[in-house]
Amino acid sequence: MGTITRSIANNVLSNGTIDATDGLTGTIPASNVNNASISNLTAFPASVGDFVEATASDVAASPSTVGQLFYNTATGRLKGITNLGGVWASGGNLGTARYGIAGTGTQTEGLAIGGYSTTEIANTEEYDGSTWIAGGNLATARVALGGAGTQTAGLGFGGDTASGTASAATEEYNGTSWTGGGTMGTARFGIASAGTQTAGLGFGGYNAGNSTATEEYDGSTWTSGGSLGTARRYGTGAGIQTAGLAFAGFIPPNSNATEEYDGSAWTAGGNLNTARRGAGGAGIQTAALGFGGITTIVIANTEEYDGTSWTNSTSMATARRNLGGCGTQTAGLGFGGYITVASGVTNTEEYTDPTITTVTLTTS
Repeated sequence: MGTITRSIANNVLSNGTIDATDGLTGTIPASNVNNASISNLTAFPASVGDFVEATASDVAASPSTVGQLFYNTATGRLKGITNLGGVWASGGNLGTARYGIAGTGTQTEGLAIGGYSTTEIANTEEYDGSTWIAGGNLATARVALGGAGTQTAGLGFGGDTASGTASAATEEYNGTSWTGGGTMGTARFGIASAGTQTAGLGFGGYNAGNSTATEEYDGSTWTSGGSLGTARRYGTGAGIQTAGLAFAGFIPPNSNATEEYDGSAWTAGGNLNTARRGAGGAGIQTAALGFGGITTIVIANTEEYDGTSWTNSTSMATARRNLGGCGTQTAGLGFGGYITVASGVTNTEEYTDPTITTVTLTTS
């Protein structure tokens, strides 16, 4: 029937020795082992520990290299890759210092709308990730208004006008100029906002008292939505029309309450760690960012929301209240606001999470 053979590979054990079956015993002679170079190895199994790579240049910082140690032979430094978490960095200054400003868009395509300088202003500015440039002015100058949408399809509504009356006016931005949109059902200022130009959301605010009113915009008309559980002004919004987020605000006192909107009704979410009003906001319902505002003092505190709870993150470099905000939880933008007196600032800060970088290891 022929000869049955068995490969010697079947007799090599995991420790490199030959088993005793089929009459094979002993070890493989060194002359039969190919001593290939292992200089191209970049990691060892956990069972044998780690190692420090010697390299003439820094290892690239990326999610895949976090935790890696290396010795830079060119600088004679022991280094490593670490995740700093969320970090704020300075961006380009606004052209006009202001507070009570509405913000929308992204970190690299932001929009600053209206606000207050020495009076209510109509100024619009556009951000390209490094510099603010002037855009078209609102038809109605106002402060503490709501904003939604993108840099080229923005929405501004509500607010307080120079006459001291709450506004119900809506304006739509096309990247160059503003045109009139549908009027809100309830005029108010200190309103929170979310959504897009054709699916906007405005909630809370003040007009002869704090409001629970929610209104939804379809690109031409506002209609009533479900009421907030807690009336508040100078709250902060994030998300979209069918998955909105309301947090912070003034009841009084300052609030740490969070509410989530499903397109028809608000339900309670996790509380902020620090109650505040006049904060900036960014992101979506399940990945939001809240920053700045005022408690009894102006603060720089930053928190991240995961759809259930808020977690403290790195504070802004400049504490401020009634600032503008936009972007996402991982790439947020905060701008304007004021510090200790009612005088606006031009400061812009950019938030990045995660921030992965190379650090030099020291003894301190």
